[in-house]
Amino acid sequence: MNYNHKKFRPISNSENGETTSETIFEYKQTGNILTSVYRGGQIISGHLIGLVAAEGTIEMRYHQVNTKGELMAGICFSKPEIMPNGKIRLYETWKWTSGDNTAGTSILEEI
Repeated sequence: MNYNHKKFRPISNSENGETTSETIFEYKQTGNILTSVYRGGQIISGHLIGLVAAEGTIEMRYHQVNTKGELMAGICFSKPEIMPNGKIRLYETWKWTSGDNTAGTSILEEI
């Protein structure tokens, strides 16, 4: 699976997460290396880097600055689903490696 030039938006997130439906992720992929810049909602600026497995799962690390001026970081694992309209939905489990170190889940959809 190739995520290059695809954009995603969260449709759900745990209460302890910072991304919202206003957050837009712009993915780039070269080989199995995935990068993204993202912003919107509570996120002023965010970046992620990850590795894409053959089946399309992603293991990534992210860091971001929120509207409170805090630098936050975490890890995330994403599992893709191809929806009937051909777009990708990502089911994510994540954990903060900064702040309170809590975990959560989110769902992103390709826009």
